Amino acid sequence: MFFGSKAPKIFQTLFPTLVWKNATNEKKVWLTFDDGPTPEITPFVLDTLLFYNVKATFFCLGKQMVKHPEILQRITAEGHSIGNHSYSHPNGFTTCTKKYLEDVKKCQQIIPETKLFRPPFGKIFPWQIAKLKKEYKIIMWDVLAWDFKKNTSKEKCFSNVVSNVENGSIIVLHDNENAYKNLQYALPKIIETLKERGFTFSATW
Repeated sequence: MFFGSKAPKIFQTLFPTLVWKNATNEKKVWLTFDDGPTPEITPFVLDTLLFYNVKATFFCLGKQMVKHPEILQRITAEGHSIGNHSYSHPNGFTTCTKKYLEDVKKCQQIIPETKLFRPPFGKIFPWQIAKLKKEYKIIMWDVLAWDFKKNTSKEKCFSNVVSNVENGSIIVLHDNENAYKNLQYALPKIIETLKERGFTFSATW
């Protein structure tokens, strides 16, 4: 699925079983991170969240959790939520459904307690949704920072988030190498700005 920093509402209409945004009248947002855990980067995120007393959700890759179990342990020990982001980050549009589901299941074996799933790249076919929604709450987003794109400046990454946030927004950032430079600048500023506006952060689904 392709869109800018704000997910079009038409997607929410076309795919109503996916969670694009949480229904709430409170000034509350859900901060999420994809593709970790990654050495240096995920610990930076965790240090930042700890400093600001913010909880978040980490949609983790199985292959990264196998490599860095100590970081996964820290994520859970500090009270953050964990979600399944597949084992090897397959593209749902170019991967046969059988292999796609097997990849998700392989990741699930590492974190059997979670019922959250986010499709890599946000690319998933309706028939894949039909299979996965039986076991998972499929979490998408309505605000995308584009922190992983090399041509996205750190300032733009920050503004992509704070200019589009609403009550119940699900914000996507990435704790991977491509995003790190932007994340170092944008993450503290995003949290500070949203707190100044009266928003709180939730990791409860």
